[in-house]
Amino acid sequence: MEFSSWLALAAICIMGAISPGPSLAVVIRNTVRGGQGHGVLTALGHGLGVGLYALITALGLALLITRNPLLFDIIRYGGAAFLAWLGIKALLARPRPEAAEAGGHAVRGRQGAFEGFMVAFLNPQLAIFFVALFSQFVRADTGWQQGGIMMLTAGGIDALWYVLVALLLSRGPVLGWLRAKAALIDKASGLVLLALAAKVVW
Repeated sequence: MEFSSWLALAAICIMGAISPGPSLAVVIRNTVRGGQGHGVLTALGHGLGVGLYALITALGLALLITRNPLLFDIIRYGGAAFLAWLGIKALLARPRPEAAEAGGHAVRGRQGAFEGFMVAFLNPQLAIFFVALFSQFVRADTGWQQGGIMMLTAGGIDALWYVLVALLLSRGPVLGWLRAKAALIDKASGLVLLALAAKVVW
């Protein structure tokens, strides 16, 4: 891939990463409830999911997903169900004492990485986005090497953006203020996630 083409690809991936959506809601919520490590692992899991989707698309499989209504619907409804589960979980969450929060970082870290990955990987709009984007860069002879470049570009930019979000939210007085408003953030993010799940279905 030529450097000018890569710059164009990276610029579009940056715009896609910073646009608000369910991913931002999950990263913010996990950072507020679990701290910096939890938020960072959520961001890394999300970047892995985005990168995997990018690789699938670059190798031509996402086009199959968009052209196969049954497979597309399975992914779409699976994503909606997962978003709804996260929304209900957020709405029913109870405040945790600081001592209780300190003991579960390892478990919550794995959970955060899983949630971040699934929010990305079960989002069928990523398939459409990458098909539209990569159609300008993918050629008939595109193989694993160029697919790997696209995967690392899309997934790396996404992960870096959400890691930055998690780091900014977990520094100084910002995290203290957010934790004081954790219950409100849980309810708001839960409603947003449920609304997004409904939007995916309808």
